[in-house]
Amino acid sequence: MKKADRVAFIHKKLNQIYPKIPVPLNHKNKFELLIAVLLSAQCTDERVNQVTPLLFKKANNAHQMKKIPLNTIYKIIKPCGLGPKKSKSIYDLSRILIEKFKGQVPEDFVELEKLPGVGHKTASVVMSQGFGHPAFPVDTHIHRLAQRWGLTSGKNVVETEKDLKKLFPRQSWNKLHLQIIFYGREYCQARSCYGLECKICSTCYPNRKKPIVTNKA
Repeated sequence: MKKADRVAFIHKKLNQIYPKIPVPLNHKNKFELLIAVLLSAQCTDERVNQVTPLLFKKANNAHQMKKIPLNTIYKIIKPCGLGPKKSKSIYDLSRILIEKFKGQVPEDFVELEKLPGVGHKTASVVMSQGFGHPAFPVDTHIHRLAQRWGLTSGKNVVETEKDLKKLFPRQSWNKLHLQIIFYGREYCQARSCYGLECKICSTCYPNRKKPIVTNKA
């Protein structure tokens, strides 16, 4: 199957399986989304969704968050891992949002990526899910599947993001990145399939015999 045929099949199959796709991190405003995505680094969405109600009950905006002692933030978000770093980032970015943006989350990739603890992926999720701008955040699931499906050489997430943006229509990016994440969790996990068993892998590469070893993100 040629790459163009694989792309068309993958897009069609994901739309069939996930015609509507929920945003995995629970939030009620853009500030909550920003904090939830920051906390999701090296942590499951399920764990984040268990922790954030406790945090957001105390503070769901930058002005409230800045008033909470750093140690209190740390104690709440500790189950998400990287507690010292994440709690400081949450406190510091809240202060910066107040000083530079009147407490509002900026609708700008560059400004978002300047915030403590906010990298390109986090900024992309906020721009995509919070503001509706086309973006293609690449996490470990997407990075792995893109390699198994022959859509990228997979040297790093930056390259994978560029390759996927070239292959799929811009208007599909926001929905598609979530579809791939959900598919990876449900059908093509890191420690199963290995590019051989799931419907997409087996259809795209019916003659593949050996497991695919993917480059880590």
